[in-house]
Amino acid sequence: MTQNSNDEMTHFGFQSVRASEKAARVREIFDSVASRYDVMNDLMSGGVHRIWKDAFVSWLDPRPGRQYLDVAGGTGDIAFRILRSAARQPTGGQPPATVTVCDINEEMLRVGRDRAMDHALSDGLSWVVGDAQALPLPDRSVDAYTIAFGLRNVTRIEDAIADARRVLRPGGKMMILEFSKVVIPVFDRLYDLYSFKALPLMGRFVAGDEDAYRYLVESIRRFPPQDELARKMEEAGFRQVQYRNLTGGIAAMHVGWRL
Repeated sequence: MTQNSNDEMTHFGFQSVRASEKAARVREIFDSVASRYDVMNDLMSGGVHRIWKDAFVSWLDPRPGRQYLDVAGGTGDIAFRILRSAARQPTGGQPPATVTVCDINEEMLRVGRDRAMDHALSDGLSWVVGDAQALPLPDRSVDAYTIAFGLRNVTRIEDAIADARRVLRPGGKMMILEFSKVVIPVFDRLYDLYSFKALPLMGRFVAGDEDAYRYLVESIRRFPPQDELARKMEEAGFRQVQYRNLTGGIAAMHVGWRL
């Protein structure tokens, strides 16, 4: 008798949990930290996450007239950058770019909508609750798909990559920004020490949730390294897959094309 896929075991940080339970556990974490999420990003990275996101959107090269989908982007960091970057380009008679922000967590989306109003960036944005593994969008409906620091939280990475390809139009591209494997000797050990000791303490005192940031560190260690993620993209049908390391591989950007 074949075991139901929802009863299979998967990882939640360093824990083993049923696949059917992981999404709810991830949702609980982001419900807990949503209001302090952006502050914690600045503290944890010393503001470097902003440089990474700028580099990510620069490589994306947003243009007017295109439809973008930002998955797991609830607080709007990537979506805002896409709209601002596209608005700086000549229009060529094209309408402004649009971005759909899709996140499984309603609380994160609420924070993003509030931030969009604060920054007068509501035009061109839409917000939708949805699972990266089964996006609530039609086939071939967007020109580019982005996911930043969200892919490691899905239950099945392969399903999320496959659904990204489904919603992309031919010629569209998927871009991933994610924590990755440090490639500089000695630096990797220092990074481990900082991650396992300092980040949970920051989570306790700033976000009020030490366990959430312990999960963050563990989920990074369980995420596929650069070459393995590139292979997963190729196996899903993406072509011309490339990646670029950031800050010695603490993070990496991957891109692949639906041809």
